[in-house]
Amino acid sequence: MSEATARRGKRKGLGLGVVAWLLGLVFFLPIAWMALTSFHSETDAATNPPSFGAALTLDGYREFFGTGGGASPWPALVNSTVASLASTLLVLLLALPAAYALSVNRVRKWTDVLFFFLSTKMLPVVAGLLPIYLFAKNTGLLDNIWLLVLLYTSMNLPIAVWMMQSFLAEVPVAIIEAARVDGARLPTILARVVAPIALPGIAATSLICFIFSWNELLFARVLTGVVAETAPVFLTGFITSQGLFLAKVCAASLVISLPVLAAGFAAQDKLVQGLSLGAVK
Repeated sequence: MSEATARRGKRKGLGLGVVAWLLGLVFFLPIAWMALTSFHSETDAATNPPSFGAALTLDGYREFFGTGGGASPWPALVNSTVASLASTLLVLLLALPAAYALSVNRVRKWTDVLFFFLSTKMLPVVAGLLPIYLFAKNTGLLDNIWLLVLLYTSMNLPIAVWMMQSFLAEVPVAIIEAARVDGARLPTILARVVAPIALPGIAATSLICFIFSWNELLFARVLTGVVAETAPVFLTGFITSQGLFLAKVCAASLVISLPVLAAGFAAQDKLVQGLSLGAVK
């Protein structure tokens, strides 16, 4: 390769790097602005144009955590945690053997099965809201956190099976056959052979399912009241038609976003490996 070609390649790489950083800043600026606004008073947060040099205060966080006499957010945060973690665990327990049957030990017409799983995500969520509400009302499951766990599991299971099928397709068949020769049964193969190899894909799938469950609002808004209220539903209570609430909403949004951001940061290496698994042959 000539020196001129090397210089052009270096300039191209530098240009792509600059573009990537600029795009990163574009996506990061709204989050940074939300964080800054959360430390302003309501008067300063509502100024137009925004006041960058306004005094910082923790009043928004005090109001969110109920120190000023408002409702405590901890029950809603606990409900979101229980619903998200429990549904994600159930999705993984169900999706792993299903993906194994569709990738390693393939069933007949497995492509049609995958298309059926994907087609279930094409139905608008609001179309199933009324039947589910009537079912919950007649069975006494309204305002019950375990109803949300069941709903989130059923909502995330199709996409989890679809993702994990592509991940498990990269598991070497020879290793599985060797385990079978040694007398290992299916649960042992899944737990000790398939799961460790496909761990990055499992981590990526679980993180996506957790995020979807944590952010879900429509079903939680309609099917819960006080006992099973989740964090996104609690957040909507800060928006009123009267008074200033921007700083308080920003503080609440930042706190509610922290579990997802922390989970993504903790699993970022597995997430990158999982989402790129199978992309390069």
